[in-house]
Parts: sequence; structure tokens; C-alpha cells
Amino acid sequence: MSGVADDPEMIRIGNCSGFYGDRAGAMREMLDGGRLDVLTGDYLAELTMLILGRDRMKDPSLGYAKTFLRQLEDCLGTALERGVRIVANAGGLNPAGLASRVGELAEKLGLAPKIAYVAGDDLLPRASELELGSPLTANAYLGAWGIAQALHAGADVVVTGRVTDASLVVGPAAAHFGWGRGDYDALAGAVAAGHVIECGTQATGGNFAFFTELGDLGRPGFPIAEVRRDGSSVITKHAGTDGAVTVDTVAAQLMYEIQSARYAGPDVTTRLDSIRLTQEGPDRVLVDGVTGEAPPPRIKVSLNTIGGFRNEMTFILTGLDIEEKAALARRQLESWLTVRPAELDWTLSRLDRPDAETEEQASALLRCVVRDPDPNKVGRAFSGVAVELALASYPGFSLTAPPGNGSPYGVFTAGYVDAAQVPHVAVLPDGSEVAIDPPAETLELADVPEPAVPQFISSGNTERRPLGTIAMARSGDKGGNANIGVWVRTDEQFAWLAEALTVDALHELLPETAKLTVARHVLPNLRAVNFIVEGLLGEGVAYQARFDPQAKGLGEWLRARHIDIPVELLR
Repeated sequence: MSGVADDPEMIRIGNCSGFYGDRAGAMREMLDGGRLDVLTGDYLAELTMLILGRDRMKDPSLGYAKTFLRQLEDCLGTALERGVRIVANAGGLNPAGLASRVGELAEKLGLAPKIAYVAGDDLLPRASELELGSPLTANAYLGAWGIAQALHAGADVVVTGRVTDASLVVGPAAAHFGWGRGDYDALAGAVAAGHVIECGTQATGGNFAFFTELGDLGRPGFPIAEVRRDGSSVITKHAGTDGAVTVDTVAAQLMYEIQSARYAGPDVTTRLDSIRLTQEGPDRVLVDGVTGEAPPPRIKVSLNTIGGFRNEMTFILTGLDIEEKAALARRQLESWLTVRPAELDWTLSRLDRPDAETEEQASALLRCVVRDPDPNKVGRAFSGVAVELALASYPGFSLTAPPGNGSPYGVFTAGYVDAAQVPHVAVLPDGSEVAIDPPAETLELADVPEPAVPQFISSGNTERRPLGTIAMARSGDKGGNANIGVWVRTDEQFAWLAEALTVDALHELLPETAKLTVARHVLPNLRAVNFIVEGLLGEGVAYQARFDPQAKGLGEWLRARHIDIPVELLR
């Protein structure tokens, strides 16, 4: 097969899922909305792998994203009729099982698609041998070449396990254009396109800092990447859909869950500092100039373990003496417990206001989270004692929920394994298997020296304003770490931002980070700085009891903090 699309110089790749649980009707919307060559779906995240691992514990035949099958039941016939290939990582921990289920579904519908799957990422049987401990799940992040091989073999549907999110775009593009393993710049360009569209409507206005500029978001359309032979792309969406595609909405997604200027993957390391964004027209943003380097010699492995059991109770504190009421509840609960859990964390959220006009506005929340390897210590032995305080504690005592038993929580860690130790297999529509070789060339990751930024010359006049008056931000989780990408619109604003928003400034603006290690990376092409806050999320999302466990609002908190901004930048 010479390609995946009719146009030899361009392939049009859409997305219909950014996470397990995303808009159920998106696959239908994308197929009916306009022309596509390939439709991708990203269903996996660090937390999702834990959820699928628990599914598999209950039933070994599970471990995949069940919603994908429901979408296919409605849309498979349409995709085949219109020649749209479907590539999704919905296979999770069981791509072979999902491929089998897709075959059964097709037979029930009277259809005969060619189905392939990509496997080899599941390292759980070899976890001990590979020194990965004793996890519940252990999945290597595979690259794009298994997907490309499956498409070369004529597959209409390709399901995978844990490939990198961007591989869902890189694989079809590599298959269509015939790229080789050493075409690093083209591959890196496709990685950038894949990173932009992998999270669905986050590229078309969803979760966008300046959302009030976009008009009525309504029901944002899902994004499309028109990838070209050289790896450049235009990000767009179907005509007539809500939302918007602008330089800033695309930059927002590029800044999401990244680390340094080198974005490492199993096929190529993408230089994020090389990316250029240009508004080509309404809802059309060109992504070009991307350069790539050989991938690192080791592949990242997603490891999830059951860390223990957790429970929580939340006390409602109303009116006067909030601090004293919280102290009394805490002192009583801890002294009344007959067995103390290994971890007992308290958080007081002062949501109350003076002279409040409603009871809710007069109330604060005191949250107690407990964890322990023993489920009994965090069950009714804990939550029952909280209830026993009802008539013996602070005035106006109330809880948000009745007592309950504890539940298991997961811990995410990242492991690394030599690429040659990880099998990568494409199982083709005829049942034959093709082994994908590890990269022949690798390059160890190294930090990019902070680039020189033109000095900002100020008049000296400033106004104390929220940083978000001129800056946009996007934040998210990377295991136990959080990232915050911040960017502005003009060169003058960027010169000030790079000078003013240092690591020390971030520590001051966000006191929760004050005792944590923070790294800063400067991306001049995007007029952006990116911060990695190490350890903010403890042992990962499933463990975290923080108010915002995935750090999704961290960037918005930073934007809301006040800082002295030169008046000339506010015009």
C-alpha cells in the first residue's frame, strides 16, 4: 500500500478522544463533520492504567477501554464506507482482547474490517527480571512503527496498548509518506502535531486561559492535523463546529505536561524550542520548523502499584471562630482514634467570608485524609469516630458525607528500560506478526542551556496586577511532578516574563512550591517559560489528597497571583 490517504503530500488526521470518558459522540461528530483520512483516539493516562489494572484483576479478559467498543458499534460502518482508518490506544492492558472484541462486533454488524493490533508494551511478566519491582501494571511507551506496519498491511482498525500519545499521529504519517527511522525532523514535526491534538478539545479552546476571547465555546469541535510530507502541519477543525484554533490555543496544548526543551520519545526526541506557530487563517495554525534528534537509549515504563488504602471525612465549619473549630475537631478526632493510620493529613479550606449572605458562603471545609496498608485502620475505625464527634465537638457540627470504608489507592512511578529489552510487535490483519526493531541510533538526553533573551528596558512605572492580565498558562501532572507553562503574546512581554518569572519568583508566588525543587526551561519561539515542580503531587494522582490532585488548576492559580507589571505592557 503506497499510503493512507489519497493526497500524496498531505494526510488529514483527526482526534475523537482525549481521555477515557471523553465525549461519547465525538467519533460520530468527526466522521460526519468533514473529510478525514485517519481518526485517532487517546484513551490512556497514568491514572487510566491503574483503573484498567484493577479491571483486569477482577476479570483477566478486560483491561481495555470499553467505551471505544460502544463508539465503534455506532461508527464502524461509516468509517469503512468513507475510507477512514481508525487508530486508538484503547487496547490499554489488553490490545489483543480488544482486537478480538472488535472482530466480534464487526461480525455482529455484518462488516468485515481488517483489524490489527500492536503489542509488546506489557512488561509485567518480566518486571522482576527488568528490576521494575512488583507493580500492578508495567507498560513501556512504544513508538509509532508498529502502527505504521499495521497500516502498510491494509488495516482499517489498529488498536494498541501503551504507545506514546503522539504515536497515534506519527504512525499514520510515517506510513503514508514512507518516512524512515532516521527522518528525525519529519518525525519530530508529526510528534508536535500529535501532541497538539492528543488531548482533543484542549487544542480548540477547551481549558484555555483567555477563554473569554473565544466567544461562546458551546461544544468545541475536536482537532485535526493536516500533516505534510516534511512533517509540518496545519492544526484545524471541522467547519461549523464551536471553539477556535489560534496560535494561543495550540501553544496552550504544546505547553501541556511537558518538561524540558527536549521532548523525548521512543522514535525521536523533539526539540520543543524549535517549533514555530503561525496563524494561516481562521481556525488554521501552521506548525513548522520542528527539528528532531535521535531518541534516548532507554524507554519510559509506566508503573502502577497498590500503595495501600485510604479514606477521608470532611467537616463543615460555619460562622465565627473557624480556626478554633478546626483545631478542636482535629484534636478530638486524633485523640479518640483507637488505632492511628500510618498517614493522617488535614487541610482547612477557608471558603468562608465575613458577614455572609448565605450559610454556604459562611462555611469552611476541614478535610481529613488517612492512608494505611491495613484497610481496617482507615475504615469504620476512622470514619465512625468522625461521626461520633457529632454531639461532642464544635457548634454547628456537620459532615459532607456519612461514614464509609476505605478504598485502595495507587502509586505511579516511572521506570526506564533499555529499548532493546522491550518487544514491539505488530499483529497484522492476517494474524501474522512483525517484530519492530529498536532504534539503531540513540542519543542520551542532555539539558538545553537557557537561551539568551533580549533585555527588557522598562520605564520604571509598574502596576500591581494579576500575572494573568497579560500571561496565559497551562498546567498538568507528570507522575508526582507538576508542570506549569506560561506564555505571552509579544516579544516585549516575553523579555519581561523571562526576566521576572524566575524560579525564586515562582516560589514566592506559589507558596506550596517554596520547599520543592523547581526547574525552569525557556522556549523563546513560543514566548514561553515552563516550570517543573518536583514532588508537588507526592506519589501520583491516585495517591494525592491535594485539593487539585492533577495540578490542572495550578497555572490558573499562578495567573491569579499579583505581580508588578510594567505599565507599557498593559496597553
